[in-house]
Amino acid sequence: MKIAFVVLFSVAQLPGAALRAGVARIDITPRGPVWMSGYASRNHPSVAVRQPLWARALAIEDGSGARTIIVASDLIGLPAEVADQVAARAHQQFGIERARLLLNSSHTHTGPVVWPGLAAMFTLPAGEEARLHDYASRLTGDLVTVIGQAIADLSPAQFSYGFGQAGFAMNRREPTATGIKIGVNPSGPTDHAVPVIKVAGPDGHLRAVLFAYACHNTTLNGDFYEVSGDYAGFAEARLEADYPGATALFIALCGGDQNPNPRGTIELAEQHGRELAAEAHRILDGPLGPLRGPLRAAYIVTALPFAPQSPATYEADLANPKASPAAKRRARSMLDHPVQETSYPVQAIRFGKDLTLLALSGEVVVDYDLRSKREYSVEPLIVAAYSNSVMCYIPSERVLREGGYEAQDNMVYYGQPGPFAPGVETRVFDAINQVMKKVGRSTAAK
Repeated sequence: MKIAFVVLFSVAQLPGAALRAGVARIDITPRGPVWMSGYASRNHPSVAVRQPLWARALAIEDGSGARTIIVASDLIGLPAEVADQVAARAHQQFGIERARLLLNSSHTHTGPVVWPGLAAMFTLPAGEEARLHDYASRLTGDLVTVIGQAIADLSPAQFSYGFGQAGFAMNRREPTATGIKIGVNPSGPTDHAVPVIKVAGPDGHLRAVLFAYACHNTTLNGDFYEVSGDYAGFAEARLEADYPGATALFIALCGGDQNPNPRGTIELAEQHGRELAAEAHRILDGPLGPLRGPLRAAYIVTALPFAPQSPATYEADLANPKASPAAKRRARSMLDHPVQETSYPVQAIRFGKDLTLLALSGEVVVDYDLRSKREYSVEPLIVAAYSNSVMCYIPSERVLREGGYEAQDNMVYYGQPGPFAPGVETRVFDAINQVMKKVGRSTAAK
């Protein structure tokens, strides 16, 4: 099946128009024990709640009345089935254009499965799938609710931005004699930038802070069974404690091949959260650049083809007694319903001529962040990942050639047929260039 190429574009028409902001948050912690996502080794539901999980929304309105919504959730990621429902209901109930709704997930691995995302990863006990369906249904309603609450909170606001640094992200693609493994690669590419957007009332009182980082939200391992937002959740909680009444929204950037270092304990998750919050705090209290209207937004859905796979590959997995349960589930699915490509959303939101937020879907490796900043270096740029929907890892051409988990092995757990076809990076950047052009951005070479 071919996927249509869709472009949505929205521009508010009043340059320099004043901005208004609304903020809200809603508790999305599962009710009772829940199957946790992110680690295939998990074999029982959660046993406790270490931290509540939140969805936080920031509504922005410029002088034309056009509204842009950013939702940051303490979740592994939204499958397209949930993201599309939220977008449709937000449009129906509040008139929010698809190009103006950004849904980002922190990618915590100590939160619930968001069904049907990563469904192939787990062998679930009887009754667990029904509970996960119920959670996804409630979550959809909660995300629509928090959008409406943020819109209802709209009032005059001042926006500004700055950038800091945090050093705990480490490239995890460790070269070995037999290939790339998940480990520690101090010489691998990283981006330690901490973008911060400050939202204050006319009196200067902080109403919201949006902060971001390019690192897997995985300080905690698969043997940790308490619901938590990991380092991002601890950072959000610290900032909200430091600034009473303010809402802190964490945005996950291109950390597909980045891990916290060191990692493995709740104390380290708290430590990384404190480091990130302290840096956001420092930026908030220092000199910042202004953010102005109008807000321009663009959204594209393109197609990324997978490399062709023979049915014999899947038949071999089914016949192999050593193949994992996830591999067998993927094999049965591909034999019954072959897949050639995946839909891939790309979005851009630009504040006047001050800053652009580029939002990529999937688990995007840091190469996309670094290349985007090189090619669009004239004006500040934030490159988010885990946005709108998460369907698998998105490797660069380099990572695809090198192989390893981010290039191939993850596809089993996401229920995808196999690695992408060569040219995936070019296809993603074709979409990036289109949304950037729609919001008035051109590459540094032009």
